[in-house]
Amino acid sequence: MAGLTPINPFVYNVSPSRVIFGSGSIKKLAEELQRQNLSNPLLLSTPQQVSQVEDLSKQLNGKIAGIFSEATMHTPSHITEKALSYTSEVKADSVVSIGGGSTIGLGKAISIRTGLPHICIPTTYAGSEMTPILGETENGLKKTRSDPKILPGVVIYDVDLTMTLPTSMSATSGVNAIAHSESIRSLAVSLPIIVRDPANTAARTSAQYGAWLAGLCLGSVGMGLHHKLCHTLGGSFNMPHAETHTIVLPHAIAFNAPYIPEILKALAKALPESNGDAIAGLNILLESLKVERSLKAFGFKEEDIEKAAEIACANKYPNPRAVEKGPIQELIRRIWAGEPAKANL
Repeated sequence: MAGLTPINPFVYNVSPSRVIFGSGSIKKLAEELQRQNLSNPLLLSTPQQVSQVEDLSKQLNGKIAGIFSEATMHTPSHITEKALSYTSEVKADSVVSIGGGSTIGLGKAISIRTGLPHICIPTTYAGSEMTPILGETENGLKKTRSDPKILPGVVIYDVDLTMTLPTSMSATSGVNAIAHSESIRSLAVSLPIIVRDPANTAARTSAQYGAWLAGLCLGSVGMGLHHKLCHTLGGSFNMPHAETHTIVLPHAIAFNAPYIPEILKALAKALPESNGDAIAGLNILLESLKVERSLKAFGFKEEDIEKAAEIACANKYPNPRAVEKGPIQELIRRIWAGEPAKANL
């Protein structure tokens, strides 16, 4: 198909992570457990993905420690504590997370606290499975920590598991990956095809490949304004993860635009239909994906804009432009309202 580069199956090894990529690769889970001399894995999922984790148990002939299916977005501390108690109770010797960022985050939280090996089987395109970063929420605040030990030891990418991922979630989790990506073109070309043709295996394979590269990138750099805003809105106001990243991304880029002209030129080249304007190209991409563009659609209140700006400006973090309350408050207002991103703050 025009624009899509064929992606062949592969195995990628780099200390400390191993990647198994290709259709049907989930069948190699038992082999991976055996390779590491693991025999009592705890399987993790969200309540919505119980059927997938049960299928995984059947594939392993029921040779598991148990199933914990209460993974929740933003990795709240009380869920982690409950999962840790269950992990100890069933004497798990490893954790296997199947799903998106919520499940993978819980697997990371368990693994870093217990030292248990962590195998990830992502079913979205967010790319968090390839990072040594863990975001956790406690008392209404989301904080991140980075440690090489957080990085999962094995990641299994099986495009077959993404074929039923709704187009809306495909789009937003893919844009989430674009937010920290060296693989923008791969995602920008494949995501609109997925929205038009959800059963297109080549497009879903390309998006999954882009998510892998995006995760590699995020794990190697610091996080700036985009992630800070998303963690504020998610951790303190319980906004949905991928949707929030999607809404915030063009506005965060527009905010930094005067300070990153060379990066914007490269971004424009990677985005179809940009005509040399990266922000316009990103707006066009999001329109083609038919994603929600306003936070008020998810219940974020106008009266909380100032509080969100205060939280987002509370701590220093790397960003090309100085982060000050006034401009950030106006930025969040535009995000709340769903206005098109503009580089005029």
